[in-house]
Amino acid sequence: MNIKKLIILLFIASISFTKLYGQYMPKNLPNYDFKDWHFGFTLGINTMNFNVYPVDKVDYDSTVLIIQPKLSQGFNIGIVANKRLGTYWDLRFVPTLSFGQRNIEYIIRTSPTEEELFKKSVESTFLDIPFSVKYKSKRFDKNLNNIRTYVLGGVRYSIDLASQKKKKGSSDEIVLKLNPHDFMLTAGVGFDFYLAYFKFGVELQFAYGLINVLDKEETIYTTNMEKLSSRMAWITFTFE
Repeated sequence: MNIKKLIILLFIASISFTKLYGQYMPKNLPNYDFKDWHFGFTLGINTMNFNVYPVDKVDYDSTVLIIQPKLSQGFNIGIVANKRLGTYWDLRFVPTLSFGQRNIEYIIRTSPTEEELFKKSVESTFLDIPFSVKYKSKRFDKNLNNIRTYVLGGVRYSIDLASQKKKKGSSDEIVLKLNPHDFMLTAGVGFDFYLAYFKFGVELQFAYGLINVLDKEETIYTTNMEKLSSRMAWITFTFE
């Protein structure tokens, strides 16, 4: 499932909840937004990918002809701590464990007349420490008074608990090494649905890495790469 399908599912889910909970429903949890703190948990589906930056002077005589990152899916779980800052503003801290895999495909010249596709995969388990500011709308009027929309943005520090930076590659397998630490900007949109006993949220977020995570060694897989940065997206379901 790619990110376009995830966006479509988010839209369909939002319309479905609007129809289900927006038909002459009483206002649920009327005092919820006046509390200073809220806590909960999250479950989500993510996609992980790279931005590849080539070196200034690409060696076109190299046996590596094409370097192409390929996204893959994973999942994440986390806990929510939400501090009310004002009528429409919240500060959110959502430490999360994210499980996933990132892939890079290489087309390599194996002989003067032959080329072959190789794939290097990097499995990761991230401990994410994000802080974000959430700006939320008023609850919708009349029949939709248990729904509101919001946007959010912030920063996120991640450490890869499964990093292979210190692993030594063999002659049979060259390890693509990444630095375990990453720092990203995040932005997202979402919907809050006020149910009878808790608030349910559907959220789409994107993260853009700001630092180079490539631990470059002089191997065939990194010769023409200057740096790698992270790209991530995820749909999260929150229960608060």
